[in-house]
Amino acid sequence: MSSNPTRPPETAVAGDSEERIKRFLATASHDLQSPLRHIAMYAELLLDDLEETLDGEQLQSLRMILEKAQAAQRLTKALMSLAGGTPQVTPEEVDLQALADNIWGELTDETEVRGATLESVGLPSIRTDPALLGLVLRHLLTNALTYRSEAPPHVTIAAVREGTDWFIRISDNGTGIDSAYRERIFEPFWKLPKGGAVQGAGLGLTTAREFLTALGGDISLEHSDESGSRFIIRLPIA
Repeated sequence: MSSNPTRPPETAVAGDSEERIKRFLATASHDLQSPLRHIAMYAELLLDDLEETLDGEQLQSLRMILEKAQAAQRLTKALMSLAGGTPQVTPEEVDLQALADNIWGELTDETEVRGATLESVGLPSIRTDPALLGLVLRHLLTNALTYRSEAPPHVTIAAVREGTDWFIRISDNGTGIDSAYRERIFEPFWKLPKGGAVQGAGLGLTTAREFLTALGGDISLEHSDESGSRFIIRLPIA
């Protein structure tokens, strides 16, 4: 009597989680493409029709709508390509300082967290995919604002070049990550317990690691205790 070979339980769980991630990303990204395309299209039409009649502030707001819609389109395409196997990578020269400042400004406006500050040290221009790296930074900065302590959130970003790699460290003064959970934070669909927090899908750090892998880099938790956490991103220089 023959029997079918079975996968080890941990392999089966990992495979099922990966398939769930791909289905989730493919469905969500596909459903977002149409409304984002229409937002960008109507913003372009309004710019063409009303550019001569709007004042400077109104024009800036309309251009911002178009820019953000187009950026969201690029992100959803990147997520769809991740669901298909490998994210599409489009490298260009990226001003890391400007990228971090823009994301921080958007997040602090969205969350309305009072007194939140961002400190940056020696941020270079690097050649990478701005959409993928931007999504990684957004996840880390969002976590810093979400898992905050009683003190106003303070985040420090520093970058150093070592050999053929850039190392970008993101430190916060949040509540830290309990040692019991540190091995699980990159697991798909796992969410760090936090009373009263609005919980997401639990894919932030998982997709961040996938995107950095596609960029030839990686991410890890370098340090965490009651004074806060520090993540480190490695990206190749070329």
